[in-house]
Amino acid sequence: MGLVGVQENGKGEMALSLGNKSKYKRMDSELSDEFDDEASNHYNELERKKSIRKYVLACAIFASLNNVLLGYDVGVMSGAIIFIQEDLKISEVQEEVLVGILSIISLLGSLAGGRTSDIIGRKWTIAFAAVIFQIGAAIMTFAPSFQILMIGRVLAGVGIGFGVMIAPVYIAEISPTVDRGSLTSFPEIFINLGILLGYVSNYAFSGLSVHINWRVMLAVGILPSVFIGFALFIIPESPRWLVMQNRVEDARSVLLKTNENENDVDERLSEIVAAAGMSNGEKNEEKAVWRELLSPSPPLRRMLITGFGIQCFQQITGIDATVYYSPEIFKEAGIENNSKLLAATVAVGVTKTAFILIATFLVDRVGRKPLLYVSTIGMTVCLLTLSLTLGFLGHGQLGVALAVLCVCGNVAFFSVGMGPICWILTSEIFPLRLRAQASALGAVGNRVCSGLVAMSFLSLSRTITVGGTFFLFALFSALSVLFAYKCVPETKGKSLEQIELLFENHNEWQGSEVEMGDSEHLVQKA
Repeated sequence: MGLVGVQENGKGEMALSLGNKSKYKRMDSELSDEFDDEASNHYNELERKKSIRKYVLACAIFASLNNVLLGYDVGVMSGAIIFIQEDLKISEVQEEVLVGILSIISLLGSLAGGRTSDIIGRKWTIAFAAVIFQIGAAIMTFAPSFQILMIGRVLAGVGIGFGVMIAPVYIAEISPTVDRGSLTSFPEIFINLGILLGYVSNYAFSGLSVHINWRVMLAVGILPSVFIGFALFIIPESPRWLVMQNRVEDARSVLLKTNENENDVDERLSEIVAAAGMSNGEKNEEKAVWRELLSPSPPLRRMLITGFGIQCFQQITGIDATVYYSPEIFKEAGIENNSKLLAATVAVGVTKTAFILIATFLVDRVGRKPLLYVSTIGMTVCLLTLSLTLGFLGHGQLGVALAVLCVCGNVAFFSVGMGPICWILTSEIFPLRLRAQASALGAVGNRVCSGLVAMSFLSLSRTITVGGTFFLFALFSALSVLFAYKCVPETKGKSLEQIELLFENHNEWQGSEVEMGDSEHLVQKA
């Protein structure tokens, strides 16, 4: 009997043991399912973020295509003008006018672009710019005389003015805060890419007959704008423009497509609505935009000094003269063969494009001001050295090597800071209600200075020598270092609405950095 009891107890313990095992299995299964669900959700979230990054990147690329046109024109004209001069028998003054008129005329496009983008939207202004440029480029390609060439040049300039002004504004308004600096530098990247393509085009088609080669060079510039037609099916309208049109739900759907964190969308939308001067769906009464710009409040005056000032400094340091007239500079240094001249300009284009890519990776990591300091100081050294080289070293091999090195160094330092950050800052600092037209005003300053430099470089060089002209550029570059120190605040890591608050205080505007926590406190306080 006792043996049976033991067996019974044994069976009972065995049953209990089996029951416990079954229970553990169920618990393990539940834990495993929960883990699988979490892993699946995490994977889906990562895929969603990756998809959003690709989408925003595509939007930035397509919005920047018009800037390829500006870069290509700058690059290609440096070589094409040699053959245009030979084919159409134009004078040196006509050459200066032909080169510089595009920058002067593009200010009309930039001025009109601000108002146009407020009426028809940022997206369709990009398309409009491409159409105008295509018409101008086609006229230039088939121009039988200097006068017809100038008509095409004027139209191309207006189209470029629209494109240069709207691209950074659009990209800044659709970009997530964390990537805004890198993405807003895309227009400058594409300008540099266009310059490089222009140089390569010069080199590739220079072997054709004089009557044909410059026409082919100019015609190739039409191709980038064709892709903008495809872009219209991909890129959304700016959420900030949609809010200004009281289309808040449409703006929310765009923010959902362009922001990785869904929880931030409503908060960001509230900031945009507040910045647009809307409360409960109603717009506050505001002064007319241009009246406000011409009679600015102290914070707006600081914004205009920063935005307009940095745009002017970008050009009066002579970057367009360096790019447009690089064959002339290298000829002054001692290079005489046309093929060697054009090959040297290709080296300049490669350098400029390579360093703008470096800036893209650094601008949201290092910040705007450190890159500006490196850029402006480096440009000053290179411009001063180039001035001394052209003035004192003559036409020897050392002079040629130093001239090429200094020109490449100048464009490298420009591309790593002043080039992209100029457009980044202008698109970041202005209030939403004024952003498009204030940015247009900055672009006008940029284009006027560019045109004045391009149209006076040859005459100035004949008067005070090429070396003397670059000494003048070096002085302006030295002044730009002081301007960056006194008038440019750090905007890295701040939303567009938080940046606006930096200019409310005079000390914060004068370059003192405000931590993110302080900015958030200011936003809450407002």
